[in-house]
Amino acid sequence: MSGIPLEPVYGPDDGEFPGQFPYTRGPYASMYRSKLWTMRMFAGFGTATDTNQRFRSILAAGGDGLSVAFDLPTLMGRDSDDPLCEGEVGKCGVAVDTLADMEDLFAGIDLGTVTTSMTINSPASLVLAMYVATAEAAGVERARLGGTLQNDILKEYQAQKEFIFPPRPSMRLVRDTIQFAAAELPRWHPVSISGYHIREAGSTAAQELAFTVANGFAYVELAAQAGLAVDAFAPRLSFFFNAHIDFFEEIAKYRAARRIWARWLRDRYGATDERSTRMRFHTQTAGVSLTAQQPELNIARTAIEALAGVLGGTQSLHTNSMDEALALPTERAARIALRTQQVIAHETGVPAVADPLGGSWFVESLTDELERQAEEIFAHLDELGGGSMLEGVHAALDDGWFQAEIADAAYELERRLEDGRRVVVGVNRYTEGNDDDPIDTLRITDEQEQAQVKRLQAVKADRDGVAVEAALDRLRTEAADPEVNLLPTLIDTVRTYATERENIDTLASVFGRHVETPQL
Repeated sequence: MSGIPLEPVYGPDDGEFPGQFPYTRGPYASMYRSKLWTMRMFAGFGTATDTNQRFRSILAAGGDGLSVAFDLPTLMGRDSDDPLCEGEVGKCGVAVDTLADMEDLFAGIDLGTVTTSMTINSPASLVLAMYVATAEAAGVERARLGGTLQNDILKEYQAQKEFIFPPRPSMRLVRDTIQFAAAELPRWHPVSISGYHIREAGSTAAQELAFTVANGFAYVELAAQAGLAVDAFAPRLSFFFNAHIDFFEEIAKYRAARRIWARWLRDRYGATDERSTRMRFHTQTAGVSLTAQQPELNIARTAIEALAGVLGGTQSLHTNSMDEALALPTERAARIALRTQQVIAHETGVPAVADPLGGSWFVESLTDELERQAEEIFAHLDELGGGSMLEGVHAALDDGWFQAEIADAAYELERRLEDGRRVVVGVNRYTEGNDDDPIDTLRITDEQEQAQVKRLQAVKADRDGVAVEAALDRLRTEAADPEVNLLPTLIDTVRTYATERENIDTLASVFGRHVETPQL
């Protein structure tokens, strides 16, 4: 603002710069000087028609990427008319039962120009099939589809617990989506390896870093076992990290993650394409940091966390809304969250220089320490797996090691909150104002749930039942052959308007269902 000329990047001539291996300082030389991060807002509630309206408002407000939140029944592979889903339909995301809902969700939105992220895991391959079928019905060919499928089933067993099938058949579905995307969807990221939920479950920053990147190594080995060359799929793998409130630790975490990924992909997995070694990631501010008390303070928390994501070099960013500790965000709260990113992008001057914190003694030391702690965890998993990170992750899941580590970290944090060693403003200190009038929140009504159930019933009544049964029979047969890629079959099946539960039950008849063994 004072007219001082700025260099695009700062550092010693013989030092590492952004865009140079191992990408500690950022994956691209120019970073945000040439292209800002994608401002991707997470939205989903009620019926597909409800959410379509929110999508349109996000795009009109300047958002340039959509991120779909699905409701709990959809995440768990159940239909909206399932008795177990009563009271949950549309509450924490949008309900998607059939291809008809996916068509309503993106009605009037050009899927060839908008990138879409879909946060779903156990039924991820099925949802991708619906998305492809919706696009093709609208005349958008597969090669134009851009976006990301979370599809990170390993962290479900570790942290989020939204699993359906046992780990190994679930990994088969992940393998199928990686193969299908490599062949058919050149602009699609088939797995978003997600530390976000690991951190939300209570892990430390070092655990989030290590568990997430270890899962990434496991997916690399999974795809390699399927016969894919590492450079054929690794460039389309992406990551998803939490942006928590400990500002400098978060920045160091992102820098360490890029460096670890680059070195392991080149030195252990033989990648030669620099795109394979260049980690790209999405960041979301920490939902678990938000408080129901004095919720307006969450605007400040989110701004600080978003700034950490930007200074750490994220490729896309979602900012949580101030009211999300209370309910799904209102349109006003979601707009403030988006505007927070736009203030960082256009008013602060932060994007003008690539990796402005590079060279900070504090940040560099933190980066090194987080890398050291992560490498200790990798060594443990490698030993468990007899030299295979994939088998090591499976072994650590089987004996509950990941789950226990996260639980211990969460317990220690809670102890520090309870005894006041960790201060949360408005919760355990500075509580004046907690009794102020509550803010307005979004409520999903019983009428919206009933509308979704009626929509499902109408689709069932209108479809060709014989075609549905034939498609499900074929899916059952092909699921029994582990060498068959199920994505083409799932696309054909959803086109008959077979429901999510019908597809999931068919797969479960072959794969079985997972029940976690409690750890004492």
